[in-house]
Amino acid sequence: MAVRKQSKTYHHGDLREALVLAAIELLKEKGLSSFTLRECARRAGVSHAAPAHHFASAADLLAEIAARGFERFVAALGEAADETEGTAMARLAAMGRAYVAFALANPAVYGLMFRGGANPLQSPRLKTAATAAWQQLSDAVAAVLGPKRKDEVNAKAAAVWALVHGTATLMLDCKLPLGPARSSDPVAQILSSLPGLLRP
Repeated sequence: MAVRKQSKTYHHGDLREALVLAAIELLKEKGLSSFTLRECARRAGVSHAAPAHHFASAADLLAEIAARGFERFVAALGEAADETEGTAMARLAAMGRAYVAFALANPAVYGLMFRGGANPLQSPRLKTAATAAWQQLSDAVAAVLGPKRKDEVNAKAAAVWALVHGTATLMLDCKLPLGPARSSDPVAQILSSLPGLLRP
């Protein structure tokens, strides 16, 4: 009696995770301009229709990656602060260094986290993660300033964010002008301006 050959089907243990990992690798290699859900599916070894079970669109998958990026980002900054023995200012400076280090180590995800444009990425998880990142910075600045009104803390936190985000972005673009006295640690050189930035 002939044995009937079973049809070949693909069984994936964790398709959602496989798609996220494939998407991150695609972003690293090709950038956002060449990103497609179909290519992510191909790399994950599933049909082009399979991602729809987890992500309705490429934007939904990108929002998941950005949310996870913010969660890792918050953890990295928190660890840097916790490993610092010293003042609130020292903890804030450590977070600043960790901020830039995260950006340089994860340029594709970092770019996605702060992506602007007419159609920004949106999801409840992304909103929660991004809000947690801002709150972490705001709390660290408040610890340096002491008792202040919320609007004052927010203004100073925005200034600190502009400093470290600008530093990270310029370093990623290899456009950070350091002048004739080139520092072996440009990030430390720039972050040395934090006390003056937070001074009343």
